[in-house]
Amino acid sequence: MSDLVKEISDAQKKAKVVDVRSGDTVRVYQKIKEGNKTRIQMFEGVVIRTDRKDSLNSRITVRKITSGVGVEKSYLLHSPLVEKVEVVKRGKVRRNYLTYLRDRAGKSARLTGKDFDKSINDVHDAAAEAEAEQLKEEAKAAAEAKAAEKAAAEAELEAKAAEVAARHAAEQ
Repeated sequence: MSDLVKEISDAQKKAKVVDVRSGDTVRVYQKIKEGNKTRIQMFEGVVIRTDRKDSLNSRITVRKITSGVGVEKSYLLHSPLVEKVEVVKRGKVRRNYLTYLRDRAGKSARLTGKDFDKSINDVHDAAAEAEAEQLKEEAKAAAEAKAAEKAAAEAELEAKAAEVAARHAAEQ
């Protein structure tokens, strides 16, 4: 039974994910679906918690301060809705759960930086990139169709205006 569960969970995992640690400042690109449109939203903040790094359920909690209010979001790293995770800065920390940052504001909430190899962000998921390209092409095709529809409606209005002008000229 456990072999079956392991096989299914391995099939759902992404091939590669970025090595994210507590204290990192990251940008998370997430797919948001609104009606029939899909867009990508970016959330940048400090990772205050990492859970189960090697599992299918690996999760990070990202915190940022927006308009003086702390906002935290949790992301499953292997979720198909998470487009990519990009490490911007690596912080020097000595613990895994940085919940003490919730009580701090301003300069006391900053973490000291640490040099790191920026090549860790070079994780390419071919399927995700193909899907993003497909979304761009669909959006472009929809924009072209809308422009063609608008041009046809405008041509129809011009034809009606010309017809009305011809009638007025015939009456006088």
